[in-house]
Amino acid sequence: MASKTLDPLSVEEPPTGGGEEERRGGGEEERRGGGEEERTEEEERGTGAEWNRLTKVPVKVLRGHSEAVTTAQLCFNDRLLLSCSSDHSAILWDVDSCSPLRVFDGVHSETVTECAVIPNSNRMVTVSWDKTMASSDLETGQTLWRWRRAGLLTSCSCSGDGRLLVCAADPQNAVYIIEASSGQTLHAVCDHHRSTITRCRFHPQSQSVATVSADRSIKLWDLLSQRTAASVDSNHGNVVSDCCFSDSGHFLCSASWDKSLKLWDLQAGGLRPHGGTALQSGHEGSVSSCCFSTDANLLASASYDRTVALWDTSSLCQTLVLKGHSDWVTDVSVSADRKLVASASKDATVRLWNVDDMEDRQEVTKKKRTEGTGTHILEVFSWIKIW
Repeated sequence: MASKTLDPLSVEEPPTGGGEEERRGGGEEERRGGGEEERTEEEERGTGAEWNRLTKVPVKVLRGHSEAVTTAQLCFNDRLLLSCSSDHSAILWDVDSCSPLRVFDGVHSETVTECAVIPNSNRMVTVSWDKTMASSDLETGQTLWRWRRAGLLTSCSCSGDGRLLVCAADPQNAVYIIEASSGQTLHAVCDHHRSTITRCRFHPQSQSVATVSADRSIKLWDLLSQRTAASVDSNHGNVVSDCCFSDSGHFLCSASWDKSLKLWDLQAGGLRPHGGTALQSGHEGSVSSCCFSTDANLLASASYDRTVALWDTSSLCQTLVLKGHSDWVTDVSVSADRKLVASASKDATVRLWNVDDMEDRQEVTKKKRTEGTGTHILEVFSWIKIW
């Protein structure tokens, strides 16, 4: 099912900041293949004045989906990438060759809203607007089990040990804890929020689940006590669209349609009203996704303004703005070595940005020394080539 937006929310349209028209992403001739995109220098740089203040970054473009890509997650030591789409499919990609290793068609009959590799296994999980969650073998493509509920499934996440899964359902505003090996429901928490749950994420130590919602709240549900351990009004000015933990579990980041992000210090008891540190003025449109690097020194954010932004979390300073997508950017992930940033877009592509040496550039280091603000540091145009 083609969809106007990627969020099954019965709320106002998110502000995009660009007033762009709807676009159709990709064509049938572009399906099931990845690689480079050729552009002339004139097409890349726009006006001469603009080119003088922009730099270029190598990027690979993965083309295989025919509609909006909803997830792009690096996996298996960043050698592979898993994506899913409104075209009802998921694809496992080889990062080096940009080629699809396996295409998962026929598992779902509606938009696949999110996908994830189950740790310590060769399996993945997908959730969909067709009201099902499915576990598939990444080698054989076989569907191992299928789990169904009455509502649209909006998000999923895996525990760090690979034993448990969590998914969110709309309009029940519910989260479900599921056994990864069998698909058996272990816990059901209905009416967990007052409105659609947009994202659910396991704590890295698998001790709790964070959820964010269109009701603008953030909640932590404790698995041991089986109750809500924390609930706070985020004070975001619009839908809270995403959240992510740092690998240590020390920090939680929330992203919102109000065009901002917030950092929450969980170790210091920072999940309380007015407890989040706001990162503002980074995007001109709704922020759709956020992701910490392994060391939590870098934060990546994606936006409906068609850009990806990189932030230095110690200085709360935005260091890079990556431009190249032609439509909303819906998801972002960062490689363990911080050399690659993967982004998914409504333009039906996944982009792999090589940002290996970008933060060492003179323009970035100089700006870091002089400005500890959230203003952008260096705008970056894509430079399509293989590195």
